This record gives sequence, C-alpha cells and structure tokens, in this order.
Amino acid sequence: MSGGRLWSWGRYPAWPQSTAAIHWRDEASAVFARTAQQHGTTLAFGSGMSYGDSCLAASDHVLALRPLDRFLQADWHSGVVRAEAGVTLEAVLRAAIPQGWFLAVTPGTRYATLGGAIANDVHGKNHHRRGTFGCHVRQFGLLRSDRGRIVCSPQQESELFAATTGGLGLTGVIEWVELQLVRIQSSRIRCTQQRFDTLADFFALSDSLDQQHEFCVSWIDCMAQGSALGRGIYMAGDFADSGPLAVEQRRHVSVPFTPPLSLVNPLSVRLFNQLYWRRASPARQTTTVGYDGFFYPLDAVLHWNRVYGPRGFQQYQALIPESEARAGIAELLKAVAQSGAGSVPAVLKRCGDHASPGLLSFPRAGITLALDFRHSNSLQPLFDRLDAIVREAGGRLYPAKDAHMSGADFRRMYPQWQQLDALRDPQLLSRFWQRVTI
Repeated sequence: MSGGRLWSWGRYPAWPQSTAAIHWRDEASAVFARTAQQHGTTLAFGSGMSYGDSCLAASDHVLALRPLDRFLQADWHSGVVRAEAGVTLEAVLRAAIPQGWFLAVTPGTRYATLGGAIANDVHGKNHHRRGTFGCHVRQFGLLRSDRGRIVCSPQQESELFAATTGGLGLTGVIEWVELQLVRIQSSRIRCTQQRFDTLADFFALSDSLDQQHEFCVSWIDCMAQGSALGRGIYMAGDFADSGPLAVEQRRHVSVPFTPPLSLVNPLSVRLFNQLYWRRASPARQTTTVGYDGFFYPLDAVLHWNRVYGPRGFQQYQALIPESEARAGIAELLKAVAQSGAGSVPAVLKRCGDHASPGLLSFPRAGITLALDFRHSNSLQPLFDRLDAIVREAGGRLYPAKDAHMSGADFRRMYPQWQQLDALRDPQLLSRFWQRVTI
C-alpha cells in the first residue's frame, strides 16, 4: 500500500519520500519486508518533525507509521500509558490531562509521535530536572527484519533498548511504547519572565533560578552585537498547585502555501527581534498561562516551515559543555551576528547532568543553542565557523536537527556510533547515517 510524498520538517535536503503505510501491527512485518525487498533499505517515518535528513530513508522509500495511532492500555492510578508508535504527544495529552497526568518530558512540538520521541530521545525545558524522554520509557515493542518482534526495556534486551533510544530509527521499527507520565494538579503554568541585556545576565539568571523551577528556557536576540550580545528573555515555569485540568482548545492560523521567496530575511529577522525584545518587561513578572502556549508556541502556526520558501531551512543546534559554555556560546553568537544571517527562533537553555539511557542521545551537562536559518549556499561558511567553535569547545550537534554535519565531526562527537551500527537493522538506513558513517 503506497501513499503520498513526505518531507523532513526543514524541507532540506530535498529528498521527498515515497511511502508504504502500516495501518495495523499485524501487517507491519509483511509491509516492512516487502518495502525492503523492493528498495534495498527503508526507514520508519512518523510525523516528519525531524528537521534534517535523519528521518529520510537512503532509498527514499519509508514506512509511514502515523496510522498506528491507537491506545492499547492506560492505568490512570499509576500514570502508565501504552500506545502505538504513531500516537502523537498531543493525543497523549488529550487523554492524560483530564486524569491529572502530563508528559514527564516534552519537546517544543506536540505533533511528534511516541516512536519519533524515542528515536530522537527528545528533551525539553526541564532536562535539568527529568532528563530526556527515554528516561521515562518503561518498555517498547521493536520489529526487526532479522529477529522479528522484541520487547525492549532497561532490564530486557537492554542493549537494544539503549541503542534504540536516540538511535534515529535504525535498530528496528518501534511498534508500541509504554510510558510513565507525571502527576499534575493543574494544566496551567505559573510562568516567571524577565528581559535581560547581556549574555552574562542570562548565565546569572540561569544560575540563580534554574534549580528553583521545573521548566527553564530563554529566547535570544541573535542579531544583537557589541554590549548587547546575548540579550534576550528568560522564562521559567512550574505547574500551578491548583486550577483546571483542561485540554486547551487553542485557535490556530496556518501558512496556506509555500511562497516563491523566503519571508525570512535579515531585515525581517532584525525587526522582529527588536520588537520582541522591547515588548518584554525588564522587571521580573509572574503570571499564570496555558500549557499550550508555554510549551508549544510555534504549534500555533500550522505549516510555519513554509515561510522559509521553496528551498527550506536548516536548524543549527549545538551543546557546549558547562566548563566552556560562557566563552563558547559567546563565540557562536558573535559569529551569527556578524554573518547577518539571523534567526527568529533562537533558544538558549541549560541541560543538566541526568544521564540518558540512549547510546547516541544528544543532551548532557551544558548549554544548548538552537537557531533556524533559511537555506542558501552562503550558509556553509557560517556553519564551518560555528562547527569549529563547537569542536574546539568539545561540544556536539543534534543529529535530529542536522543537515550538514561532517562524518568526522559526528564520529568524534558520538564515539559510541559503532556500537549502534553493530545493532542497526540491516534493512534500515537513513540518509543521515549514510552521510556520516559510510
């Protein structure tokens, strides 16, 4: 059974994927085998929220897992949910919030699937408190071309559990997931916000407030230079102690088509950044806000990736170890500001020292900076400079967001890659893995 063409979220590189949809778990093995036989290799594809080429099959023929979207079991006394891999985080929240539960870890979009969240071992605004998504996965079902169905957990098939968590979908097709949620008293968030003027101010706020709050993140004006380098807005939040347990019905706008030219350019980025920074108060303010706007601000605009035009965009997300973070982040921001490329979403946050169960998980103790750039040939010199800064600082790039990392850098940043490669399903191969290891 075939379907339409799929793309990564960044739409770069431009390798549209043909699909074979899996609607039922009992047909997954046959569809997997048939697709691999016809095309050599394949790859599971969820919601396509990965930005680069880690979700693109080397054969350009993927297994569409979104139709596997059923809940299998839910215990609302313990907060343990079992669901198929195509179930989205949004669907989990719709079921869990009225029962007084929430995701322990959530990325910046609620449209990611459970399978994708494991494959990329996603993290959120509370890594310093709860680590990565994989820290809260109890077990999952894995379908391999050479071994059939396997149940993986930290105790059972632990080697495959570690390789699959953050393993970019290469160790098998995740069919279902059992997840531990966290108890909440309200779905509302008590949010503290403060504008800051310099990068040093960010570190001071982070040092003093991160450990007091569950969720912490900052927006950065990446166009600011000189004495204003690193200025931004710090936000911290916690679930309210009381209030409604309500699924939010947020109104959305949509970008209806891809414009012929990118709407993101140095002038529009500079203007937006100026206005966004100035509208925030320099005084610390605390308000109660909805969870949807706090965790998922970009989800309010459907198909927002289209604003970057037909050539798409690239995200650059790097983590600098704590010991080198102040100097390393400053150098990254200087390079971006001097390039004039700029980014509207520019996120700076601290990761903690919670060890991930995954072999190739991205987060570790340090500061992570994420920036979006419209794709153009002129990006490469900037990325070369940024890569050199990250390399010198002993940092790493995020494979789920990457579309340019060199094989040498990947192998240096993720020395356990060979352990994963040894456990890779022989019929699964992505363009990312092909690019950085072969």
